[in-house]
Amino acid sequence: MSFSGVFKALAASSLFLVSGLSSAAEDEEGHPLSTFPLRNIGPALTSGRVSDFAFFPGQWQKHYVAMASGNLWKTENNGVTWKPVFEHEGSYALVVVTLDPNNPSTVWVGTGENNSQRSVGYGDGVYKSVDGGKSWENMGLEDSGHISQITVHPQNSDIVWVAAQGPLWNSGGERGIYKTEDGGKIWKRILKIDDDTGVNEFVIDPNNPDVIVASSYQRRRHVWTLINGGPGGGIHKTTNGGEKWRKISNGVPGGDLGRIGLVMAPSQPNLLYAIIEADDKDKGVYRSTDFGESWEKRSDYMTTSPQYYNELIVDPNNPDVVYSMSTFTNRSEDGGKTWNRIPFESRHVDDHALWIDPENSDHLFIGGDGGVYESWDYGNTWRHVTNLPTVQYYRATPDNDTPFYNVCAGTQDNSSQCGPSRTTYTDGISNADWFFIQFGDGYKAQIDPTDPNVIYGQYQYGGLARFDKLTGERLSIVPHPGADEDNYKWNWNTPLIISPHDHKRLYYGAEKLFRSDDRGESWVVVSPDLTRQLDRNQLEVMGRVWSVDAIAKNDSTSMYGSMIGLDESPLVEGLIYVGMDDGLIHVTSDGGENWSKIESFPGVPDMSLVEDVIASQHDADTAYAVFDNHKRGDYEPYVLKTTNRGASWTNITSDLPERGTAHTIIEDHVDPNLLFVGTEFGVFFTSDGGDSWHELKSLPTIAVRDLEIQRREGDLVIGTFGRGIWILDDYSPLRASQGELEEGPMLFQPRDSWLYIEDARRGWGKKGDFGTQRYVAENPPYGAVISYYLPEGFKSLRDQRLEDEGKKAKDGNDTPYPGWDELREEDREEAPTVKLTIRDTEDNVVARLDGPAGKGFHQVAWNMRYPAPHPVNLKGADGRAPWESDPAGPMALPGTYSVTLSKRVEGALEDISGPQEFALKPMFTGGLQAENREELLAFQQKTAELFRAVMGTSRAAGEIDSRIDHMIQAVVDTPDSTEAQASALRALKARMQELKVTLSGDRTRSSRNEPSPMSLSSRIASIAWGTWNAQSDVTGNHSDSYDVAAAQMPVVLTELKSIAADLAGLEAELEAAGAPWTPSRIPDWN
Repeated sequence: MSFSGVFKALAASSLFLVSGLSSAAEDEEGHPLSTFPLRNIGPALTSGRVSDFAFFPGQWQKHYVAMASGNLWKTENNGVTWKPVFEHEGSYALVVVTLDPNNPSTVWVGTGENNSQRSVGYGDGVYKSVDGGKSWENMGLEDSGHISQITVHPQNSDIVWVAAQGPLWNSGGERGIYKTEDGGKIWKRILKIDDDTGVNEFVIDPNNPDVIVASSYQRRRHVWTLINGGPGGGIHKTTNGGEKWRKISNGVPGGDLGRIGLVMAPSQPNLLYAIIEADDKDKGVYRSTDFGESWEKRSDYMTTSPQYYNELIVDPNNPDVVYSMSTFTNRSEDGGKTWNRIPFESRHVDDHALWIDPENSDHLFIGGDGGVYESWDYGNTWRHVTNLPTVQYYRATPDNDTPFYNVCAGTQDNSSQCGPSRTTYTDGISNADWFFIQFGDGYKAQIDPTDPNVIYGQYQYGGLARFDKLTGERLSIVPHPGADEDNYKWNWNTPLIISPHDHKRLYYGAEKLFRSDDRGESWVVVSPDLTRQLDRNQLEVMGRVWSVDAIAKNDSTSMYGSMIGLDESPLVEGLIYVGMDDGLIHVTSDGGENWSKIESFPGVPDMSLVEDVIASQHDADTAYAVFDNHKRGDYEPYVLKTTNRGASWTNITSDLPERGTAHTIIEDHVDPNLLFVGTEFGVFFTSDGGDSWHELKSLPTIAVRDLEIQRREGDLVIGTFGRGIWILDDYSPLRASQGELEEGPMLFQPRDSWLYIEDARRGWGKKGDFGTQRYVAENPPYGAVISYYLPEGFKSLRDQRLEDEGKKAKDGNDTPYPGWDELREEDREEAPTVKLTIRDTEDNVVARLDGPAGKGFHQVAWNMRYPAPHPVNLKGADGRAPWESDPAGPMALPGTYSVTLSKRVEGALEDISGPQEFALKPMFTGGLQAENREELLAFQQKTAELFRAVMGTSRAAGEIDSRIDHMIQAVVDTPDSTEAQASALRALKARMQELKVTLSGDRTRSSRNEPSPMSLSSRIASIAWGTWNAQSDVTGNHSDSYDVAAAQMPVVLTELKSIAADLAGLEAELEAAGAPWTPSRIPDWN
């Protein structure tokens, strides 16, 4: 290998000495650390539920994907890359995305998922972007809850129609069809049915936009029930733009109707289809050939769950080809008479969105609970988009695996998944790092704290299995009822815990609490029925009690009267808290022998679902609970605390936003005043026990359904419902109070770091050679991560002046021109910098790192190596090859180190915080790892010193060679020069060429692809590459080769210094002769 090749390989495996994380500037309106960076670990092997597509006309490769629970995503290259473009608005749940047909840069989105299922997200109206999704404006209808359709006039962009289903959980709100004629500034409702009925879909006559046919939709969901239809449902038509409407009865079933999907055939506009949810006799697919005036039933076909589907799409080129979104998408090729499933091999089911290419009906995009799929053959085969990290997680749990923990999490319809919090690989966390422990919908996974191979996974309605990660086997361990018992009332999201006092003991909750002391192989009941024991069929819905034959009554709803929250005190065995879906909390202090019941809580509406309850890590009498009342139209958070085992409760909701149900709470294991709450729209923390709350603003707007702390690492694990798993790495800085942060610069205690060399077995760099579309999530920065906070930034004189001038200009005052001395001082000032100095236990400096000097929170990573011995490079490195990175030196030893924070202002260095100690821990021991790391480091440092000298000699030789070339030309250009001087310079050139054979290699032979002696530069580079990037013992080969290099180096160095001395003499002679300037000479002048 040539010297350049070895040098590239060396650079490839040398990691950055300094790695700067995303630094967070202080939030001017909140907590100084509110923008603490969060890290998304994906995954994208599955995605979440897709609700809609919007394709650019004539450019189908450019399109938007609206996620039912995961914001809006845009691609301009058919999914090679994606960009989230609706991340920090008032809602995350989207149902419709519509492009203005007159200007596709204008995008409309409707918020609030238009399904009526149990985990639907609510919205705050309609948004509009006029710059392709870069910025958004809420255009109103904030109380619509769930938008279902947006249509823009094909000739007039100011005219827009919107269908609003209205709130799902309460009466009133904005329901019906709304129209604007000024681009969304003012809305007029043109169709209202009643306070419980909204509009699902509508179609507009393309030849006369005053002719509209609409389907009305009455529905209501509460914790205990679903009613998915009523007398308000039907088909309506106007011929005068909505001034008057007629309810169509010709061919349309009477009585209570449920969700009606309505669609027009693009190639035959008078032809409409409807899929109508009704009783068994009347439900089915209907067709109209006169734009909705009359209807005929075509078939009894119905989707598997109309509240979740009931949407039809007609082929734009064939009016008889109709698709029905359902668990398995069905297609009719005869106008709705007969239906067949389209192929779904290797594709997720539960479909909600379909796009048919108007230029090629064989080209389909389908979106469902598993993400986005594309077909080019009429749906026979499918490509899955595997780089959209939009998984919907109900719950997430970290394990205690080493060296890095894993996260196991239950999803909405994408199984229970486990993946690493980080890896040793250079590419980060790939989809291939994740695996399934249980199929179906997944909920709270639990992992044996003593054995990460034992994992408990759930599925719908109380399904429970024990998974053996070593064998891949699953054992069902669901408690079975006795001979005369009813099936237990398992909630959709059944609570499961492992006792903190016995890793084999499980608790599992239905209407009763179950305990197993043998990892689920047998169970005992440890409580009576802990619910209110209400008959849900006697509870009022929409103002009355509904018949058993009400449409979809209680479908897709958990049995009412079951457990949701569950925890056991880590301080007192048998002290257990349970929270119920009917608003009760029960407490036992003796493992279930006796129970106390709490029925009401300060500030919380009765019967609010108890979504989470946790026992304190610090005080046996303290516990926390969060309540969720959104399924009665109440979106406020409720966070409570007890300090007497539930006898009384204090509301600590404080200043949490009023809109945003609280779902989960967790307490820091070090500071009892540091709490985290996950809400419908983000994560909040308090460092004062709940007196004030602050949002973690680097998380997108998304529902946070679960929070857990990996206590060994001090990480907050965040399970989101639509944006995957996020981790707040080493959140210990949040334990500092705001007062402490403002006192002065603060260097935080670094977390101990694993000492290892990153593994490149999966390819160079982040994604290897496998294409831009390959999804990988980022590891934390490699190395020891150092965090600090600056209450004020260090500003240059110029920045200070500009800031002062800006204030004066804002106040209308003059900004006088500075004096020349002031400007000269600015020009000559060394910019203020921050330095981090790493020292060993002997107080020797190991490394110096640069850090950001601006106001706010910052993180810098030390790569655990000594400084690189390479020549200084002030230019940086642009356009590196994939195998190249910044040079670095030998790896530091395991052990204790310290870091000090300093500032350099006006050239003076001053320590401002620290020192703080941390440790480097060897990840691998034994095997091929060096037994004596001190000897290994000594050899590496010896080679580093020789590397430094050889690289410096090589650079110096290049400079001397260049000086000789310049001097040879200067002799020609100097009349008073002599031939003797010319001959002497040529003799020096010959000596340099001979020296470079030893130093850099024999180009005469190697350039002709023939073997030549190994050069000194290649030899030392090969030794460095071979030993600095492994922690094995020094090989005899490398040791012997070092001896060869060490013997060659004095000869080369002596000759180079001799040449340099002779050259200096000749340069002096030619200077005296008046030669033109050449490099390294300072001219004389009298």
